[in-house]
Amino acid sequence: FVKFANIEEDTPSYHRRYDFFVSRFSAMCHSCDHDPEIQTEIRIAGIRGIQGVVRKTVNDELRATIWEPQHMDKIVPSLLFNMQKIEDIDSRIGPPSSPTGGEKEENPALLAENCFRELLGRATYGNMNNAVRPVFVHLDHHRLWDPNEFAVSCFKIIMYSIQAQYSHHVIQEILGHLDVRKRDSPRVRAGIIQVLLEAVAIAAKGSIGPTVLEVFNTLLKHLRISVDFELGDRRSSAGSATFSTSSKESDERIVQNAIIQTIGFFGSNLPDYQRSEIMMFIMGKVPVFGTTSQSLDTSHLGDLGTRRIQIMLLRSLLMVTSGYKATTITNALPPPFLDPLLSPSLMEDSELRQLVLEILHNLIDRHDNRAKLRGIRIIPDVSDLKIKRDKISRQDVSFMKKHGQHLYRHIYLGCKEEDNVQKNFELLFTSLALTTIELANEEVVIDLIRLAIALQDIAIINEDNLPMFNRCGVMALVAAYLNFLSQMIAVPAFCQHVSKVIETRSLEAPYFLPETIFKDKCNLPKSLEKHEKNLFFLTNKIAESLGGSGYSVERLSVPYVPQVTDEDRLSRRKSIVDTVSIQVDILPGNNTEAKVDNTEEITFEALKKAIDNNGLEEQEKEKRRLVIEKFQKAPFEEIAAQCETKANLLHDRLAQILELTIRPPPSPSGTMTITAGHAHYQSVPVYEMKFPDLCVY
Repeated sequence: FVKFANIEEDTPSYHRRYDFFVSRFSAMCHSCDHDPEIQTEIRIAGIRGIQGVVRKTVNDELRATIWEPQHMDKIVPSLLFNMQKIEDIDSRIGPPSSPTGGEKEENPALLAENCFRELLGRATYGNMNNAVRPVFVHLDHHRLWDPNEFAVSCFKIIMYSIQAQYSHHVIQEILGHLDVRKRDSPRVRAGIIQVLLEAVAIAAKGSIGPTVLEVFNTLLKHLRISVDFELGDRRSSAGSATFSTSSKESDERIVQNAIIQTIGFFGSNLPDYQRSEIMMFIMGKVPVFGTTSQSLDTSHLGDLGTRRIQIMLLRSLLMVTSGYKATTITNALPPPFLDPLLSPSLMEDSELRQLVLEILHNLIDRHDNRAKLRGIRIIPDVSDLKIKRDKISRQDVSFMKKHGQHLYRHIYLGCKEEDNVQKNFELLFTSLALTTIELANEEVVIDLIRLAIALQDIAIINEDNLPMFNRCGVMALVAAYLNFLSQMIAVPAFCQHVSKVIETRSLEAPYFLPETIFKDKCNLPKSLEKHEKNLFFLTNKIAESLGGSGYSVERLSVPYVPQVTDEDRLSRRKSIVDTVSIQVDILPGNNTEAKVDNTEEITFEALKKAIDNNGLEEQEKEKRRLVIEKFQKAPFEEIAAQCETKANLLHDRLAQILELTIRPPPSPSGTMTITAGHAHYQSVPVYEMKFPDLCVY
């Protein structure tokens, strides 16, 4: 039959069929003769026969086709059955090998594999699925997903043998089979996912077609299913923690880790334009407390399940962003991605905050400096690190003008969390250092110094009642960062002030330095109120040192105040309310009749009516005309710079106006209530504020 199959025919035989030969040769491949030598000979003969059928029929579409399911369901399992006899599986992975003639003659496994590769190499777009589906049936029937070494070997052979443009067909089939087996044991699902990982690793180097989002969507769906199973097992065994339950939970963790590895590997092998889309896609799946628009449904999982999903998705995103090098920071952190990414950094979970910071590091660090900054410490000579940096581009300057306050705010609030551990402080230090390296011009440097001084004030004033370890940790963070910043901008007077404070601390208060506070056994002070000023970094000293080097230091005198947004509500912070009533004490004047005995509701409209409107209309018309004329004639760069300057001045002025001084009320009367929508305060004390300024604004 083999000789007959090798004869080339000029005229095809349209009525010749090979059903009998396919059935017979497939049966021979499963020979179980008692004599091992005869069994091997029969199996080799069956494989040769199948190879002859393939060669005789596969090339001419007009002839009887063997690609029909009834034939493939016999041929493919017969070849796989013999391939299982390969002793060294690892030697069979990779591109098609070419065994010697003697090996092919004597070894059914090598001959079957060679025939399997030849069959797949001849498969076309229309019959690819018919050749792959019997593989799943065989692996299911023989329970070869756990352990899955043979399954991995099979699909590596498949991926290397088929034409590259058909790779996505195989991936779709694996995803479909994963959906079919979603109720199976965790180890079976993990085995299928690992096979998908190997297939994706090969396909990502070539064409992966339209299946990119489908792969991620299916994997994220199974991630949610796995977390659901894990929590379901935990709930069903509440109060009776058995070995089997803990084993199931650990098995589900294997599934989850396999999914994350697959997502990360696939994402990191995509081109940049596709990777940015996948980053947005995964970020859109991260559930946020208080919202219901997330496409990854976690409503039935509860808080614990939602947290698990958040951690898994952020870990996946961390792997996808690894090695991502964007030309500009705007490409790496577009606003639709930046805002939802930073939301988890406000959550009361240190692990979530750590993951967000690590993702930020992946995206901001475009010169691979992060490894040099690992660990929070006082760096004696920053030049020894050989930091790589480029001149700040115009796009990066624009990004910091638009979103810099957003980044500062999250670093500021991240330092105020009670559950911060050493790793959190290390990552916060790295965030500040990378921002300095990649994004800092003179204006950003001033902002970063204001932020550092504000962090120091957190520890000294301690309005949030932080533990002493956290307060000392924040002080150490500020010391490490200002030491780094002063050497990066190389202003001698600034370096001298920072070095002097650090030297004084090392002698009098070593717990304010990272090398001491983050040791296992560190003696903490009982309070920070009695410490001398020479232990702190002083704004006036810094302003004096930078002013002599040409820096614009006027803004250093304005204390940093974080912006107030709705993110706190979405992030479920315990210290946030949507509306707060502020009791404003009205001091009675000389006129006793002017005393206010009742509480009046002050709204925006009421404040607006209090302003004298005489002559404002004409002034507004003239002002509007000048603005229109300016926007029509002035250069774009000048308009943008002036608008940004005004915005910064307005922000700083509002920060001064809304600076409140707490003092006890003189009497229960003479008060009125201001309701500030979406304002965020931890308490409702009585305040004294500059009322005329507030009215004007």
